[in-house]
Amino acid sequence: MDISVIVPLYNEAESLPELEAWIARVMKDNGFSYEIWFINDGSTDNSWKVIGELAKKNPCVKGVAFRRNYGKSPALFTGFERAQGDVVITMDADLQDSPDEIPELYRMITEDGYDLVSGWKQKRYDPLSKTIPTKLFNATARKVSGIHNLHDFNCGLKAYRNEVVKHIEVYGDMHRYIPYLAKNAGFTRIGEKVVHHQARKYGTTKFGLDRFVNGYLDLATLWFTNKFGIKPMHFFGLLGSLMFILGFIAVVIVGVTKLYNMHMGNSYILVTDSPYFYLSLVMMILGTQLFLTGFLGELIVRNSPSRNKYEIREEIRE
Repeated sequence: MDISVIVPLYNEAESLPELEAWIARVMKDNGFSYEIWFINDGSTDNSWKVIGELAKKNPCVKGVAFRRNYGKSPALFTGFERAQGDVVITMDADLQDSPDEIPELYRMITEDGYDLVSGWKQKRYDPLSKTIPTKLFNATARKVSGIHNLHDFNCGLKAYRNEVVKHIEVYGDMHRYIPYLAKNAGFTRIGEKVVHHQARKYGTTKFGLDRFVNGYLDLATLWFTNKFGIKPMHFFGLLGSLMFILGFIAVVIVGVTKLYNMHMGNSYILVTDSPYFYLSLVMMILGTQLFLTGFLGELIVRNSPSRNKYEIREEIRE
């Protein structure tokens, strides 16, 4: 099979027939064999009924219905598990992503050799309250991930080699960082294509401004787990040791200063009356706690079944 199209959706019943017809037309015009996976993320409208009707008319249409709303990441992961196409295309169900982009995305994967191609909605039909935070978010994501050629990490229109989606786990709200997840899994040939962004035709957006706050927290989590996930002592142990040493040095300075003033006959205060003494003790205590956190993290990692799990691309045996 050439292409699997994965469409996560939540209350998009009005747009589904038009989207399915559009995708089918593009596939027929280009001679692609395909499947469409509609992942119904707990919709409360008649989206699932519409999907059932579309599946009766088009055997390429398949669907999964969640019992409740879990979010976009679980929906994508479910689609990734079931995708059989050589190239996997993801797009939103609101008709803001154009299926006309599919042939070129497919070509970039199969002919140009990309592992992943992300869409870039260079010209957007969104209000400034959405576009400005999006630009700041993407700038931060580029800096942290090291993928400097992507302008829009969160674009729903993406293409992947099938191998990529089978080797990444999308959970929580990590769908925003699929390129970063792919890079961490060893798929570094990541490209970008300028895609057409259409104004929403039906309904309203399902995402609020809280996604930007959550997005930064998720990015920090992803960066930390990728860098220190199997070696927590390198972070907590180093930071804890530095804090303990600085606190210890500060305590020594406070004590030596008092002894010096006593020896020289100068006025002095009790060590316990100095605020620096208590600040030094706090630093030493925090340093000890951070070090122990790293030590406990190492014990947990040591007993983790994935501590020595590495992806092997190919192997040669004599």
